[in-house]
Amino acid sequence: MRTYRKYLVLFAAPALVLAACSSGPEQPDTVAGEFVDALNRDDIAAAAQLTDNPTLAAETLGKLYDGLGKVVHFEVRSIDENGFALAATWKLGTSGRSEWAYTTNGAASDTGAGWKVKWDPATVAPGLATGPLSYSLNYPKPARVLDSGGGELMTEQVVTLVNVAPDADLAAVAKLLGPLAPDITVRSVQAELAAAQGQPITAITLRDTDIAPIRDRLAAVPGVTLAPQTRLLATDKALASPTLSGLAELWQKSAEANAGWAVRAQTPDGTQRVAGTDPTPTADIATTLDVGLQRAAEAALAPIDQPAAIVALRPSTGGVVAVAQNTAADAQGPIALTGLYPPGSTFKTVTVSAALQAGTVTPDTVLPCPGTANIEGRRIPNDNNFDLGEVALHTAFARSCNTTMGALAVRLPADALTKAAAQLGLGIDYVTPGLTTVTGKVPPADTSALRVESAIGQGQVTASPFGMALVAAAIAHGAVPAPTLVAGQSGTPDQTPAALPPTVADQLKSMMRETITGGTATQLSDIPGLLGKTGTAEYIDDTHAHGWFVGIDGDLAFAVFVSDASSSGPAVDAAGRMLRAAR
Repeated sequence: MRTYRKYLVLFAAPALVLAACSSGPEQPDTVAGEFVDALNRDDIAAAAQLTDNPTLAAETLGKLYDGLGKVVHFEVRSIDENGFALAATWKLGTSGRSEWAYTTNGAASDTGAGWKVKWDPATVAPGLATGPLSYSLNYPKPARVLDSGGGELMTEQVVTLVNVAPDADLAAVAKLLGPLAPDITVRSVQAELAAAQGQPITAITLRDTDIAPIRDRLAAVPGVTLAPQTRLLATDKALASPTLSGLAELWQKSAEANAGWAVRAQTPDGTQRVAGTDPTPTADIATTLDVGLQRAAEAALAPIDQPAAIVALRPSTGGVVAVAQNTAADAQGPIALTGLYPPGSTFKTVTVSAALQAGTVTPDTVLPCPGTANIEGRRIPNDNNFDLGEVALHTAFARSCNTTMGALAVRLPADALTKAAAQLGLGIDYVTPGLTTVTGKVPPADTSALRVESAIGQGQVTASPFGMALVAAAIAHGAVPAPTLVAGQSGTPDQTPAALPPTVADQLKSMMRETITGGTATQLSDIPGLLGKTGTAEYIDDTHAHGWFVGIDGDLAFAVFVSDASSSGPAVDAAGRMLRAAR
């Protein structure tokens, strides 16, 4: 489809002697104009008929439009007794990203059957007389994606697609590929071929190191073809962070933005460049990812059967240092970054922050923590109905008293939790290069019953593991750090909340420390200085619950999420495995 209007500009030389009129274009100025008009309409047949060699012209023009596309504008620039000049501008590639402009010369003569353009491919495009023209991008030397230490995280590598036709020897295919991918069997390949309705399928894509020992044997199997291509891959194939896809997109955009282009003519000896530009160098992409911590996080999740995720940030910079998921989570998508779940008691960091800022309590205020409480018609139980009696707020937080938090929230304004959550990054959306994230949603609680639910991270409150890691980072830093995956390219928030009072951040950190030393996460008390908050969040009914743990370990803030874990225990244990392995 044309993306701009075409104009026909004719400049007739006064001295040109015109022939008498007859049916159809006869004069050189008229035939040149008709020829240009046909080219601009993409009417190859009409343009060819206006030449003295319609058959060859139609064939050549067809190949030209096939090779360069049809977004082109021709015009007649001048006409004199020696012929005419054409100007052309092509918009090449996706969305016309490359422009090729040139002028050429042509001639017309009276053939006895009327005036015709003398067919010469060079009249239409430079180099066309040499052979068919084609357009391609010319990419720069591939950039590398680096980890926070400057090591290679991702590089362009050769992979091989193993394509299998319906008539292939499937037993031989399965025998060779089975050791690399146990799920590839004769039956599985048959099922894929049936779904492809007679078309070949790609059974697997292999790195060079994997295919090398079996390459020759695979190539010899009837019905199997090997198709090498290049892709950006993690240097360590065991790494499987959801961040890698976003980094690959950034890498591809950078390569395309810096790419040159070429129009080439096909010759008997190969191709010859007719026009184009050279690519410009691309810079390596330096990320904030810590490969050692990423491996520790992935290993920490490996023993868990349910979907589980860990997100870790540097509070001082907002740098994302690890984003890990286990296999069960990968099957559901990038839940570490965009999955929304009730955060349970980890949200008490927000509830206590709101209450402290309201001035209704201090960390030492003594409050009731009964095993159950009926608050505004909503029955709130503690875990296993534990009853602490009258305790200080910091103890109620460390021991995770639902009843205490529900009673606190009832006395707060409808939007108090929404505002307090935003101060910690929850409910704010960020546009971050290389990352697609959702932090969570904390809508105003217009009724007392909703405020009770929200206070314990239930009801309408949701958060992603990324969002809760940001909450921990904000508490550690005293303000929400802008999340960053690519060094020097921080995320931009969609809103700027009020600042978190420094005293409140310090008070929250003190309470989170007590969670480790005398609260619900004492199994991590061997980790010096660790701060944390556990969370159990019911969903569907009271028989299902997600497990959470958010923590601060020096300049490391993180969130651990385990779906349908029944308690926070599996998340706390995973945090311990990660932290101990990383030390």
